[in-house]
Amino acid sequence: MKKLLPEFFRREDERPDALFYAQPRFVAHLDEAASRAAYRLYDELLPAGGHILDLMAGYLSHLPDKFARVTGLGLNREELLHNPSLSDFVIVDLNRPGFLPFASESLGGAVCTVSVQYMTRPLETFSEVARSLRPGAPFIVTFSNRAFPTKAVLAWRATDDAAHVRLVRSYFQSTPLFGPTFSQHFEPETGDPLFSVWAYRL
Repeated sequence: MKKLLPEFFRREDERPDALFYAQPRFVAHLDEAASRAAYRLYDELLPAGGHILDLMAGYLSHLPDKFARVTGLGLNREELLHNPSLSDFVIVDLNRPGFLPFASESLGGAVCTVSVQYMTRPLETFSEVARSLRPGAPFIVTFSNRAFPTKAVLAWRATDDAAHVRLVRSYFQSTPLFGPTFSQHFEPETGDPLFSVWAYRL
């Protein structure tokens, strides 16, 4: 991936994200088969017990029930309140400057499901996730081919699925605290595909 330029992260709708996400959307952003694929991957890669972060969470987390604590980080309080996987949640806009509200090396794993396309500050966000993870903990990013087009960044809107995988890999590779990246694709004949990229905190 070439150098990540600021213009890559412009959006058609540059209004504050808190306005766009003010109304809850109780809809599934993956079909059942893709949701099961995300669940299987999270079950395989995330260690049991401990504290897991669901980044840019909504009302569905696709997570197994094997953790001591799951914290959702998102923008819509109603969606987060109705998410049965969450132990607690925090309201944070990742596209505004700031730090994640977690102690360094405190999290046992993190996921970001079908939302990475909305990050306007991905390198800062990935760096903060890495800081918050314990050594050896995974950060797993999954995405499909759906998006709110006005809120997806230009680097996402202007490219295809293969380029999306490379883009997310570049976020990990640009974050010194992450090790080698891995990827996996779930592409059914019909229905939603699921693309996954992950790395472990060094």
